[in-house]
Amino acid sequence: MIACKCPVCRSDDSKDKRLRSSILIKSPSTVVVIDTTPDFRTQMLRSGVDHIDAVLFTHSHKDHIAGLDDIRAFNFFSKKPIPIFANQETSEALQRDFYYAFAELKYPGIPEIDLHTIQDKAFQIGDLKFQPFSVKHLHMDVTAFRLGNFTYVTDANYIDEKAKKVINGTEILVLNALQKEKHLSHFTLEEAIEMATVLNPRQTYFTHISHQMGFHHETSKELPKGMYFAYDGLKIHVNNNA
Repeated sequence: MIACKCPVCRSDDSKDKRLRSSILIKSPSTVVVIDTTPDFRTQMLRSGVDHIDAVLFTHSHKDHIAGLDDIRAFNFFSKKPIPIFANQETSEALQRDFYYAFAELKYPGIPEIDLHTIQDKAFQIGDLKFQPFSVKHLHMDVTAFRLGNFTYVTDANYIDEKAKKVINGTEILVLNALQKEKHLSHFTLEEAIEMATVLNPRQTYFTHISHQMGFHHETSKELPKGMYFAYDGLKIHVNNNA
């Protein structure tokens, strides 16, 4: 048992109960998850998700891929492999870390995965069209995704001009903001606010928030108009026309 003395961890506010960062995208006919965190099973059960059509990955760090093994529950109900989309580096990491799912002779009950390696070319899943593009997480390429008027960027500390052009015109932006103090590979809150101001979406939601950021209710008062902290269970309705 891990005893945490962090006051944010012990907060009674549900918005301070922060599991690892992931999102579920749902249209009338398609359900897609971006990243399978170590909390993947808990997140899916908590949200009542019993079907997914695909998984997209941003990068290969364990807090974004470690829950992939639990995809087997969705295999059981769908009776087919789950399509997985990731860049080259992440694809290689998945095949290394979950080698048994890619073995020629597969043990019964392992995750069934249909791996697709992507670059920066748009692709379709059901009625959803995703435009992947790269941002920098120190030296690592992290895949961000634009979907209509919605853009999701996590684990970044640099967005170049090419990526900014892809984001341009986005109405709703989700952007990482780890903490207030300087960090090696993540935007700080100040840096994320500055980037959101440059990109100028109608609404910005900050994600991948550490407990060092402080209490949701208190720190939210520091945000400019149109900027918000995301929280577990947040639902955003998007007009998917771009």
